[in-house]
This record gives sequence, C-alpha cells and structure tokens, in this order.
Amino acid sequence: MPGTDAFSRVYWDAAAQGRLLLRRCRADGCGAAHHYPREFCPRCWSEDVAWEEASGRATLYTWSVVHRNDLPPFGERVPYVAAVVDLAEGPRMMTEVVDCPEADLRIGMPLRVRFRTGAGVGAGTAPAVAVPVFGPA
Repeated sequence: MPGTDAFSRVYWDAAAQGRLLLRRCRADGCGAAHHYPREFCPRCWSEDVAWEEASGRATLYTWSVVHRNDLPPFGERVPYVAAVVDLAEGPRMMTEVVDCPEADLRIGMPLRVRFRTGAGVGAGTAPAVAVPVFGPA
C-alpha cells in the first residue's frame, strides 16, 4: 500500500479529506499539470511546481479486469477493474474503477473520484490512508 513521507504527506492528507491533488508547473510557458506528484515538472524539468486541487472529473482511457491477484489486499477484491483515466486537468492516472459492472465500461465514459478507506488500505500498524479510485459520474 502507499507509503507516506514528508513530500507526499500533503497529498495523502488531502485524500483523507476527500480531495484529489495534482502538481502544476509554474514556470513561464509551461503550466503543465502532472500526476503522480513529483518535486519537478516532467515536461520542462522546472522545480517551480505547486499543489493544486483537481476537479475529480475524469474519463476512462483503458482498463483491465483482474481476476487473480495473490498479493494482499488485492486477492480479497478480485475481480476488480484496474484502469487508466484521463483527469480533466490533463494528466493520466492509474487507478481502479469501482461501482460499475464490467459490461458498462466504455472508453471515454465520464468518471468521478471517490476514496477507498478502511480495512486493507493501511499497511501493518501504519494509519490507514484514503486511496483515490473512480466511479461512474
């Protein structure tokens, strides 16, 4: 499960509050948003990046239904939909699609962020974290 450190703490604290954060470059002529959060812009390499709250809107880019996964906690969830979504702000994000039958999945379908918390999210004695997942809009 995700580990937190001093840099990512802001991201995970926001997720616990039901907010999805991105990083956006503030360099002149760039302005690119990116996810996963990094301390530099992957487009222009500027270190002038800041946290920004995302709208939570996305569209489905691609997916795969996972029927077997022996790693905890994923084995308890099979089958599940591993997916890549296009966030409204531009970046692509690996995630999971929830609350949607496999037969209803369509490339380009509108999705909204949700957050999975509770059992199976925290690691060992570490506090549980909220993980962003997406469901039908």
